[in-house]
Amino acid sequence: MSPFTGSAARTAHWEHLRVDLTAGVATVTLARPDKLNALTFGAYADLRDLLAELSRERSVRALVLAGEGRGFCSGGDVDEIIGATLSMDTAQLLDFNRMTGQVVRAVRECPFPVIAAVHGVAAGAGAVLALAADFRVADPTARFAFLFTRVGLSGGDMGAAYLLPRVVGLGHATRLLMLGEPVRAPEAERIGLISELTDEGRADEAAQTLARRLSEGPALAYAQTKALLTAELDMPLAASVELDASTQALLMNGEDYAEFHRSFKGKRPPKWQGR
Repeated sequence: MSPFTGSAARTAHWEHLRVDLTAGVATVTLARPDKLNALTFGAYADLRDLLAELSRERSVRALVLAGEGRGFCSGGDVDEIIGATLSMDTAQLLDFNRMTGQVVRAVRECPFPVIAAVHGVAAGAGAVLALAADFRVADPTARFAFLFTRVGLSGGDMGAAYLLPRVVGLGHATRLLMLGEPVRAPEAERIGLISELTDEGRADEAAQTLARRLSEGPALAYAQTKALLTAELDMPLAASVELDASTQALLMNGEDYAEFHRSFKGKRPPKWQGR
């Protein structure tokens, strides 16, 4: 994401999200607890635009995506999205579905790690948002459900058919996307869908701890690692190792690489600059 901006000022208020920026960590909270944080058209658009803004600013070192109340996110709002889409024509439906995909791309392509803090339900689009994150920190109440076939739609929504097999393997992904059955925390951890399983009620705290650790680390190295993980999913080995070589050559010219050497020789922790 280019850091160059046009005339538009930074957004001062996000109507559909609660956003906190502290010491390089952005905490983005889905805040419709009465609706289990069900997503609306505005929430999707705010997530898309917020991630673009934060990516340009380069002040964020890590982002935590959380849900307020009893669960992480129950997916698209039945009335405000599913009901509304029934009256849309094909062009409008394509615009909507492209927007949801843009949110997932923004999560995958932003230059900082994204941590989903999951408790309770992560269903439908909520499950895909968690899936798109770099880390999924969850407590024992977490349950993931890719419900798209249960409403008569393809299980391959918002990039789920691309991302899920790469996280849990084709066999598990086929079962989860075809049947739409919930996966509770113990099984989710077993198949690799959860990065870290916490004690009950501790997912948000653990996600913040991980975010702070990441925010204090070599941000450019993390950004390039994330970019390579995404870019190389479909590359042949020869192209991957060439891209790795080019990336490392650039980073070896960076300040953080030299700082590591200075800190090692000086027997002190490195002071990462993110460049």
